[in-house]
Amino acid sequence: MINKLKYNEIDFQKYSHCIENSVQKNFHAKKEILDELCENWELLVFEDYRFVMPVPIRKKFGFRFVVMPLFCQQLGIFGPEENPNMEQEFLDFFRSHYRILTYSFNFQNSFQSKLKAKKNYWIEPKEYALLRKHYFKGRKSTVKTAQYLDFKEYSLKENLRFIKNNFKGLDKKNDQEKFLRFLHFLDERKMLRIFGSCKDQDLTNLAILIEDKDDLSLLGLINDEQFRNDNGASFLIDRILKEHISEKSFSFMGGSIRGIEVFFKSFGSELQEYAIIENSVKDLMADFFKK
Repeated sequence: MINKLKYNEIDFQKYSHCIENSVQKNFHAKKEILDELCENWELLVFEDYRFVMPVPIRKKFGFRFVVMPLFCQQLGIFGPEENPNMEQEFLDFFRSHYRILTYSFNFQNSFQSKLKAKKNYWIEPKEYALLRKHYFKGRKSTVKTAQYLDFKEYSLKENLRFIKNNFKGLDKKNDQEKFLRFLHFLDERKMLRIFGSCKDQDLTNLAILIEDKDDLSLLGLINDEQFRNDNGASFLIDRILKEHISEKSFSFMGGSIRGIEVFFKSFGSELQEYAIIENSVKDLMADFFKK
């Protein structure tokens, strides 16, 4: 039987044990990450925390909705095995107990019901020389022509100005501030890695990564447009992979936009599709008032 728990009812020791020992484990589901990114969150639990599903909650117009927080790519159902029947039970319970605006499951969840999907690209740990063989021909050439650039790891403090001046993708000032707060949060917990490419003394590109025990995830790739022709982004991703892919997996954290998708694929990455639910406030409220 699946139970719904409010935040103050969760046994976080059991929750963390389930997440850490699950086959679907990812850093987005960690308590401290959810506490930082979510306005509020609850939990669906099967048996004694054998399977769990975190549910982010936000209030809009006086109603409670499920809304995926910014910078959180995949949540979903976590447990000791992949179990499509159990995952379908969670999905049915979830839909019947919440107003869902947006929710993303993880790529290892599968359902009998047909859901929309989003794309992520990922590289498992392997020897760099083997990965390099799977680069697209054009990417190999681009990386080779950019070898005059320098590679360096930076602290967050060193490059806050570069990040603020060049980061794109968040139009709202409030969202930009959330991004910077999240960077500081990760930095304090030693989960943040920042690598840069330089031309002479000028910084051309930054890659902002989240580092977990066995994984690196690309949170942001920031480019100074005046150095676009120097191919710093290709050089930077290649050097990060060269230094770390033998020990840690690498997630590009996206890939649904065509041009970006091709860029990620060109490094020999694999497609991971994950199921999502998306609804509009208008449709949800219309359904509510019909009942």
